[in-house]
Amino acid sequence: MTLYDRLLSGEATLSVVGLGYVGLPIALAFARKVRVIGFDINPERVELMRRGIDPSGELPASAFEGCDIAFTADPADLRAAHFHIVAVPTPIHPSNSPDLGPLLSASRTVGDALKPGDFVVYESTVYPGCTEEDCVPVLEERSGLQVGTDFKVGYSPERINPGDKVHTVETIVKVVSACDPESTDVVGQVYELVVAAGTHRASSIMVAEASKIIENTQRDVNIALVNELSIIFNRVGINTFEVLEAAGTKWNFLRFSPGLVGGHCIGIDPYYLTWKSNKLGYHARVINSGRYVNDSMGFYVGKQTVKRLLERGRNPLDARVLVMGLTFKEDVADIRNTKVVDVIRELESYNVAVDVIDPMAEATEVHHEYGIVLRAQPLAGGYDAVVVAVGHAAYRDLGEADFRALLKGRDGVVVDVKGTYRGRLGTLGYWSL
Repeated sequence: MTLYDRLLSGEATLSVVGLGYVGLPIALAFARKVRVIGFDINPERVELMRRGIDPSGELPASAFEGCDIAFTADPADLRAAHFHIVAVPTPIHPSNSPDLGPLLSASRTVGDALKPGDFVVYESTVYPGCTEEDCVPVLEERSGLQVGTDFKVGYSPERINPGDKVHTVETIVKVVSACDPESTDVVGQVYELVVAAGTHRASSIMVAEASKIIENTQRDVNIALVNELSIIFNRVGINTFEVLEAAGTKWNFLRFSPGLVGGHCIGIDPYYLTWKSNKLGYHARVINSGRYVNDSMGFYVGKQTVKRLLERGRNPLDARVLVMGLTFKEDVADIRNTKVVDVIRELESYNVAVDVIDPMAEATEVHHEYGIVLRAQPLAGGYDAVVVAVGHAAYRDLGEADFRALLKGRDGVVVDVKGTYRGRLGTLGYWSL
């Protein structure tokens, strides 16, 4: 009987290590098919999940219904599992080099629980070679077992898109791979229990790792191009979004928009690839250039806001600006690596007073992470400029009257990072990327 058959019959258990934006949805999806142990190192998060609450705010309580899952913060409980999925973050250091701390720590935890015949599948985004060169040695050292002989290892990159209710675990094709063809088939069978869209079996773990990291690198480079174009068009004196609309009438024009590129994927993953490239003796020029452009955009928006204030006779030393939205993207609560913070810091560097609101972000988390105090409500008529930094649904239908109610006098400025309000604000001062 294969491990797949044992999982289906209830003789074997699947574990998910790391229950964040990626791990929890996949754990709950599997828990509707097989027995699951959900492990997270944060006991407070575990307690919330036991009560049917997603700490990340992505999933409703109904997502926990009908699931055979035991949530735990005790690593010893993982010894009862036979198929381990590792879905922990892969951040970067301040130097933009990979921070494998969470991944290697999870590998030690799983290694301590490994038994002969077990599978370990990594979902965390890494550079090609990381699973076999960095993680497997930890598993072998902690378990005293040998990969390929005593246990199997695989890689199946996560494709969760936070805030997206259409492209979900079930509807996105899952790339799977493992240390040998037979194990790849087992990994594919297991994921096909929950992924209705099916699986793509990669020829090797490194191919699967590379496939994931170039997804976000490709988007990063394309957005960087449009961001750079927006800087050029600003100097020309034309609106970038109008240019994109015109260019988009051709069937093969790639539709990317300018904006702030943050979060834990697009703003992070390319650095894993460029780090690996440097180790191999090649400096990735295009990828690094794209990263430079995108990492600079928050400061650029801040400078352009100050410039518009000066053009309207407002002294930055006396100005107050409202920033609307802090999360890294629209309609999510995630504030990790948000580039809106760069806009705020740039404004503050000119001694501008800044108020920040966001209906999605959690105020305590924002203060802990960035030292920023979210306002519950903006000041009526209290601002020289309003920067709409994130396109939350709560902001999309705002009109001229709404912004006039926030601005001082009749010559205030609206900075529209996403181009949402173009043509809708009458005589108000307006600028967008």
